[in-house]
Amino acid sequence: MSYAIESIAKSIGARRVGEYETTIDWLLTDSRSLSFPEETLFFALATKRNSGARYIPDLYDRGVRNFVVSEEDFKEIESGEWRVESSLNFLVVPNPLKALQKLAEVHREKFKMPVIGITGSNGKTIVKEWLHQLLSPDRCIVRSPRSYNSQIGVPLSVWQLNEEAELGIFEAGISEMGEMGALKRMIKPTIGILTNIGGAHQENFFSLQEKCMEKLTLFKDCDVVIYNGDNELISNCVAKSMLTAREIAWSRTDIERPLHISRVTKKEDHTVISYRYLDMDNTFCIPFIDDASIENALNCLAACLYLMTPADQITERMARLEPIAMRLEVKEGKNNCVLINDSYNSDLASLDIALDFLVRRSEKKGLNRTLILSDILETGQSTATLYRRVAQLVQSRGINKLIGVGPEISSCAARFDAGIERYFFPNTEALLASDVLKSLHSEVILIKGSRIFNFDKVSEALELKVHETILEVNLHAMVENLNHYRSMLRHPETKMICMVKASAYGAGSYEIAKTLQEHHVDYLAVAVADEGSELRKAGITSSIMIMDPELTAFKTMFDYKLEPEVYNFHLLDALIKAAKKEGITNFPIHIKLDTGMHRLGFAVEDIPLLIHCLKNQSAVIPRSVFSHFVGSDSPQFDAFTRRQIELFEKGSQELQAAFPHKILRHICNTAGIERFPGAQFDMVRLGIGLYGVSPIDNSIIHNVSTLKTTILQIRDVSEEDTVGYSRMGHLTRPSRIAAIPIGYADGLNRHLGRGNAYCLVNGKKAAYVGNICMDVCMIDVTDIDCREGDQVIIFGDDLPITVLSDKLDTIPYEVLTSISTRVKRVYYQE
Repeated sequence: MSYAIESIAKSIGARRVGEYETTIDWLLTDSRSLSFPEETLFFALATKRNSGARYIPDLYDRGVRNFVVSEEDFKEIESGEWRVESSLNFLVVPNPLKALQKLAEVHREKFKMPVIGITGSNGKTIVKEWLHQLLSPDRCIVRSPRSYNSQIGVPLSVWQLNEEAELGIFEAGISEMGEMGALKRMIKPTIGILTNIGGAHQENFFSLQEKCMEKLTLFKDCDVVIYNGDNELISNCVAKSMLTAREIAWSRTDIERPLHISRVTKKEDHTVISYRYLDMDNTFCIPFIDDASIENALNCLAACLYLMTPADQITERMARLEPIAMRLEVKEGKNNCVLINDSYNSDLASLDIALDFLVRRSEKKGLNRTLILSDILETGQSTATLYRRVAQLVQSRGINKLIGVGPEISSCAARFDAGIERYFFPNTEALLASDVLKSLHSEVILIKGSRIFNFDKVSEALELKVHETILEVNLHAMVENLNHYRSMLRHPETKMICMVKASAYGAGSYEIAKTLQEHHVDYLAVAVADEGSELRKAGITSSIMIMDPELTAFKTMFDYKLEPEVYNFHLLDALIKAAKKEGITNFPIHIKLDTGMHRLGFAVEDIPLLIHCLKNQSAVIPRSVFSHFVGSDSPQFDAFTRRQIELFEKGSQELQAAFPHKILRHICNTAGIERFPGAQFDMVRLGIGLYGVSPIDNSIIHNVSTLKTTILQIRDVSEEDTVGYSRMGHLTRPSRIAAIPIGYADGLNRHLGRGNAYCLVNGKKAAYVGNICMDVCMIDVTDIDCREGDQVIIFGDDLPITVLSDKLDTIPYEVLTSISTRVKRVYYQE
């Protein structure tokens, strides 16, 4: 829907400055996601660490003419160098985020259709996508793209409602008390689904009950609420909430519940579910056997029954439910290509998100952008209208090459800009039979298609296959960890350094650094200059600190603007001489003080001489002063830690007093952020916590890295035989032994062999048998239903890396950084 700018100003109570008459189709909160500037309204949102107003001049240069800004930001704009012209509009409001949410509320009021609101700790996105699969054959549905369920994501989702829509399905996610009210006013659901209540984002809630009560706020004015009636916590909270809605509380134990699940039978590869609703008995199957999928399917069943979907249709469609891969995978492709695989579904909203991801990953890499796109199905729009919008997106994102697959997109070939290289095929088989994929070279390729097009075959044809053992890196989980520690900062202005040394603790430095840069961390830290220069060459522009500078690397640091740590006079003198020789002045350095680690650093008593040396030259300038905790993770060292803080305060204050400019102070590592908030000073350094491991108790926050491989071969071995080198694999019974392609050259420590540790095969423990070899090891799968080609988890969500590090009597850092570079890294964004 389009809105006149004057209508929007009135709806959000804005003071309009400007006379530019236009209509708005698109709302924008992230300047990097711009598609249609002439029809876009940009909301300059303020966060703890950034202000959207700083991007307004750039957006103006790119064609945007409509902006929502705060009173404070508008005053700065008026008084600054950038001139406010009449050929644009500023809508001035007290709070741009509240204005965005108000606009979504006004837009939602125009529609009287059923709207499903989904909340809970897990399963929201899967329930949403499965409902779309179950209901879209009969209805035109608007739904949240991916996981757009936040205070910003929900209004952008609701804005997609249009005249053709017959049903809305929106997620609502919260991380603290008081947030759900705003989401409820925007979504205004008529049907509510509560998936479950778990520990995600629990740090801002007093108890699970408090979290559940806050989530139930979404359903205050619903016609019906759907939930698991066997969950005592949820049932009690629903009762306390005194909702006026009808309840469909499904149950596997209580026959009096409106929806009684009479039987659940798990087969080898599917589950049979029988149920009774309105005195009618029926049965259906789902192609999944895990408990989470069963619960998600039952929530979907209740919604379908309430919407009067015939039982035979439910049965037919449940059997065809497809798994939801909620990720954008980044893989290494053949011929110097980078692959972005998003082939689980295709719609206009998710295409926009995926193209945005493509643009960000291709920036400064010097690689062309290629889009492989299938027909977009079941949108409710005419083919001509749909592909006109697709063509606009393709052009606005600077796509160099388009490969279209399917009869509909092929029929609209003429709508795409003739200036780009274009290929069209009636189906995936025709594309694979052509030579087009073989011709792709030095390109970033987005593979985006509806599942029925089997684009996994396209991805497989383009992927560089090196090794069957891979390390999966969950970028979304890493960002969750970043935000987990940001929430512990006492002051929003406290800066954050993120450690990406040792190839980002084995995860791969570029993708990690790129994601951290997008989330506005203040500094990245690496060990040596070569690590920093590689990040610069890959397009990383964030400030980079070098923790272990080498005397031979000064030129590299100068050329790539890498800021070294300085810990003694010898290094300082050499650096000053090198900078003078290059004609460099005021090069930022970071002064390290030794307060008790006794590894590297100036002694506190050295500070007067240090000040003298620094003030009598202009080549370098102290940007920060810092020290390193010895035992901030353990209460037994708290007295020593407090002494370190006292020494650091004394030394850093003495250094600061000698200079007029601000010198940032930092001493807190990951454990220090949590245990010594009073010592957070101006900046903190986040290390192992970023990668999901708490250094305090070795608990997993959000798992980032999963090391997995596959079974190469399975053989039966008699009780009398042995397995592996030196006959160290002794058996106690006739056994099934599987060989997997991972060994100590990949980072699997030999001390884990001989039954000292285990991996997971189809969720079951499989002990390592005999000595671990260089490239292969053997595992016992006697009691596990498995076959050759099945997946094996070395560590991951269900087998924490700390299990391995505990067995090895070491720390998770060592296990992570030991993963060989020959192990392929695969990145995904949920």
